Amino acid sequence: MRPHRRKRLGIILFIATGLSVAIGLTLYALSQNIDLFYTPTQVAQGEVAAGQRIRIGGMVREGSVVSADDSLAVEFVATDYVHDVPIFHEGILPDLFREGQGIVVEGSLDTAGVFQASRVLAKHDENYMSPEVKAALDAAGASSESHQMQPGT
Repeated sequence: MRPHRRKRLGIILFIATGLSVAIGLTLYALSQNIDLFYTPTQVAQGEVAAGQRIRIGGMVREGSVVSADDSLAVEFVATDYVHDVPIFHEGILPDLFREGQGIVVEGSLDTAGVFQASRVLAKHDENYMSPEVKAALDAAGASSESHQMQPGT
């Protein structure tokens, strides 16, 4: 092989190796920041490992919000009207947070099965619901309107 071709091949191999390493590191960094979306039914069926960072979407169960008197801690239940997931959050809740509200919470499931929320997101007006939450409720065969009309369910 001629020296100039060997030099050209070396440069091409160096560039290819550098690009491979850069792409690999980028994909690794992105995989650490992905929050997968789950429904309360999927969580109840054991599809989520304890400690895995995820998002859960659903409705706040009527009568489930319990606030601590001496701190910002609050406990409530997220539901898709098929299964419930208990959620604990310590911090300031959004102004639009209330019972019967569509929410998405970010955090992780502890070993006791309680979701430790790091952030709570609430819908911004009466007509909006997160597409993921709406799809999950539709897939469960439930809607917020049918459960608001039937107290006690």
